[in-house]
Amino acid sequence: MAEALKVGVAGLGTVGASVVQLLEKHSAQITRKTGRDILVTAVSARDRSRDRGIDISSRQWFSDPVEMAETADLDIFVELIGGDEGPAEDSVRAALKRGIHVVTANKALLARHGVDLAEVADANKASLNYEAAVAGGIPIVKTLRESMTGNDISRVYGILNGTCNYILTRMEAEGISFEDCLADAQRLGYAEADPTFDIEGNDTAHKLAILTSLAFGTKISSDNIFMEGITAITTADIQAADELGFRIKLLGVAQRTDTGIEQRVHPTMVPKSSAIARIDGVLNAVAVDGDYVGEVVLVGPGAGGNATASSVVADITDIARGDETHVLGMPATDLKEYERARMRLHEGGYYIRLSVYDRPGAFGEIARCMGEAGISLESIVQKRNASEDTPATFDADLPQPVILITYETTEVAIKEALDVIMSKGVVAEQPHMIRIEKLN
Repeated sequence: MAEALKVGVAGLGTVGASVVQLLEKHSAQITRKTGRDILVTAVSARDRSRDRGIDISSRQWFSDPVEMAETADLDIFVELIGGDEGPAEDSVRAALKRGIHVVTANKALLARHGVDLAEVADANKASLNYEAAVAGGIPIVKTLRESMTGNDISRVYGILNGTCNYILTRMEAEGISFEDCLADAQRLGYAEADPTFDIEGNDTAHKLAILTSLAFGTKISSDNIFMEGITAITTADIQAADELGFRIKLLGVAQRTDTGIEQRVHPTMVPKSSAIARIDGVLNAVAVDGDYVGEVVLVGPGAGGNATASSVVADITDIARGDETHVLGMPATDLKEYERARMRLHEGGYYIRLSVYDRPGAFGEIARCMGEAGISLESIVQKRNASEDTPATFDADLPQPVILITYETTEVAIKEALDVIMSKGVVAEQPHMIRIEKLN
C-alpha cells in the first residue's frame, strides 16, 4: 500500500467538522478505493476549546492557518475558512508555493483570484481542487473539467443558490410574501442574518463566473456579470407565472454568442415542462448544453455541511489516487481573455408587469410604444383592483395591474420601450420585467 496521505484542515466550522467526520467514518472504504490511508494530521481554527463533535486532541493544532500552510508536514491543505482575501488567500497561496495540493470550497476566493492561483499551482506542480465551491454536493466541476472535454459547450445555466430557490418555492406553494419567506429562511438557517449576498445574486454570480471559465476556456471574469436579485418578485408575479405555464427561478446563465460570452444572473420564467422548473426548496441544479452529448442536468443539495464535505472528500480522494487535472481545465497560460458579448443580455420573450392608470387611451399608448420598438405582444392580461373605499366600483385613478407577454425580442428593445412608456404618464411606477428563458 502507498504511504498515507497527510491532510491539514483549516477552518473547523460545520463543513470542516463534517470533513473530518466523513474521513474517519468511511476510512476503510476510502482506503480500498484509493490504495492508501488518508489521515487528518493537522487542523486550524480560531477557538481550540469549542466543542465541534470531533476529537482533535491527536492532531497538530495551529491557530494561524498560514503558519500551517507554511510549516506543517502535509500532502493536502484543505481551506474552509472563507473570504476572498486575508488568511484564506494567504494560506492557499503559501501551500501551493510549497507544492502542497489544495482543496477548497471557497467560491469567492476563486472568483477573484482563481486564474492567478491556477498559475501558482501549475508552476509548482500542485493540484487545486474546488468541487465544493460550486453547487455544493453536485459534481459539476468534475463534469466540466473532465467528463465533457470532448464537447463544444454552448451554454451552462442553473439554480445555484438554495436560499433564493427556497424563498421562491415557498412563495409559490403558500402564497406568502417575499419578506415573510425570507424571515422564515433566516429562522431555519437557510439564509444569513444579512442575506444580501444571496438574494441580490452575488453568490450565484461567483459560482457562474467559475463555471463560465470551465465551460468556455476563458479567464474568470466575475466583474462582467449582469446581476439582478429576487427582492422585486411579488406573489402577483408568482401567480401570473403559474397561470401562464411558468415557474420563476433565479438562474445564472452563461452562453456563447456570435459577439462573445454572455453572463447573467436574474429571475427567470421557465416552462413548467422543463427539468429546471421542477427543482424546489434548497436544491441546486446545473444544466450544460454540449454539441455531442446534448443537455446534461445535475441536481442535488447546493449547501450544508454533509453535502459540501462530500465534495471536499471527493477532491481529496482524487489527489490520493494521483488524478491530475488543470485547475481550470487547461494550463492557466492557455486561458483566453474573457470577451464580453455586446449589450444584449437576453434574447427571448419577456413578462412585463405594469401599474396602469385606468384612463382612455392608456392601453393604446402602451401598444403604440411597443409597436414602434418592434416588439410584438403575445398576450395582455388585466386584473382590476377595486377601490378600498368603494369595493363595488373602480377608481380611474387607482392604478390597475396589467401583464404583457412578448414574443421573442431583445432586452435593449424592451428597455427602450419601457422608458418611453414611463415618459407618457400612463403608468404609476417603474415597470417590472422578468425574462422568459428558452429551455429544452
